[in-house]
Amino acid sequence: MSETIRDKSAIVGLGQTRLSSKGLEEDELTLACLAISAAIDDAGIRPEEVDGLALFDMESKREVEVARNLGLGEITFFAEVGYGGGAACATVGHAAMAVATGQCEVAVAWRARKRAAKSTRVWSQVAKRLDDPDQWVRPAGLLRPVDEIAMLTRRYMHEYGVSREQLANVALSQRRHANRNPDAAMYDRELDLEQYLSARWISEPLCLYDNCLESDGALAVVITSVERARDLRRPLVYVHSYAQGLPRQHQTMSSYFCEDPLEGPSHAAARRLWANSEIKPQDLSCAQIYDAFSPLVLLSLEGYGLCKRGEAAAFAEEGGLEWDGGRLPVNTSGGSLSEAYVHGFNHVAEGVRQMRGEATSQVEGASSCLVTSGECVPTSALVLRR
Repeated sequence: MSETIRDKSAIVGLGQTRLSSKGLEEDELTLACLAISAAIDDAGIRPEEVDGLALFDMESKREVEVARNLGLGEITFFAEVGYGGGAACATVGHAAMAVATGQCEVAVAWRARKRAAKSTRVWSQVAKRLDDPDQWVRPAGLLRPVDEIAMLTRRYMHEYGVSREQLANVALSQRRHANRNPDAAMYDRELDLEQYLSARWISEPLCLYDNCLESDGALAVVITSVERARDLRRPLVYVHSYAQGLPRQHQTMSSYFCEDPLEGPSHAAARRLWANSEIKPQDLSCAQIYDAFSPLVLLSLEGYGLCKRGEAAAFAEEGGLEWDGGRLPVNTSGGSLSEAYVHGFNHVAEGVRQMRGEATSQVEGASSCLVTSGECVPTSALVLRR
């Protein structure tokens, strides 16, 4: 096998702003700079040492403005990753590859987002959605991401006999984790099965609690070589394995016409991820799985080989996702459903905290963590270890 970047770089700094589903005053550039500055401080390095940047192509403020405002050094590597929720792990992976191959010495990956206000969400504006050329690959009426995922969810429930009571376990377990996390939007709001089942529909069979919390906020990590990391003050979190995945004949968010619509990008990413990893699914201590919509957790559990096809709902029903006693604790900060939705970058942050032993729902003895990005879009994933 060709050489990999396994364990050649490490995350040494983590920073984040407040995360709010009700809105923050700061603009995206300010949020990005605050999170990156916090990550640099956490790593114990100087801003001028940063020479690599990796970001989402959906950032409103690009590398030039961030580097200038923060007083960063001469940038020798920069990369932008597309596909929204599919990009979080890829920004870290691209930064890790750049460090491992000598394109830069110290890289920063980040996401800043302002989506708490409804006016900022293109998918809530019907006229703009109708003007989107992707309308021609959508069955009539599927205007929003939630509508597209609802259709796939209905297919999944039909294929495997999954009930809403079983699906509810994703939202309920993550709310319990959020209730232990003071930084989570839903920290002080408990959720039970009766509330879940009586909640209003957003797009049947998905109710209010199956949807992420559109939020304002920013998060960032600092990545450097293992050799450099050993001289810094924070515990090393190794980037053990990394992969992206784009299946053949894929249609973003709407692969209804594929031979198997339920075999999404996670399956493609998983094959490369585990091929490059010495840590295997059965070895994982925990997982932070992209959850813009609750059924994506079930699809990803199966896509990454953590459950067999059709068995993820039963796994969740048996308490497998729970921090306290679950076979594989998932989204231990509350995830996008109950902490905040920042295009999945908070999952990267929680993976780092678990490996450092700093999580609010800390998995005892955690030594490895799977982090995934969006299912149903070209995606990416990481295996972190301590």
